[in-house]
Amino acid sequence: MDENQILEFAERFVGAIQTGDVEAVRACYAPDAKLWHNTDDIEQTVDQNMAVLAWFIKTLPDRFYRVLYRAAVKDGFVQQHILEATLPDGTKWKMFACVVVRIENGVIVRLDEYLDSAQAKALRAFGR
Repeated sequence: MDENQILEFAERFVGAIQTGDVEAVRACYAPDAKLWHNTDDIEQTVDQNMAVLAWFIKTLPDRFYRVLYRAAVKDGFVQQHILEATLPDGTKWKMFACVVVRIENGVIVRLDEYLDSAQAKALRAFGR
């Protein structure tokens, strides 16, 4: 993939998460992709991540990704963003994050997500 294709892929991927299109998100991953978060240091499978995504969509129906920075790299992309939403109790919430995504053969093979642990903790208070 060239730089433009990578950036278009990143836009589709983040857009699918934002709109809650679980099948489009799944289609962006290789079947054996690994997803890791700094807040728990656990590698998830795609199926495990899809379960979290389903909960996430239900819990934060008005989520919005404010992308601050996105750059293509030779094997994927890096993105810095702020996730903004309303928590189930009505509180406005935001979480700063950065993802490092590796792509092979047009699909994600690894996604490392760095989240603000205090902000993630506030979200986890509503389950998961």
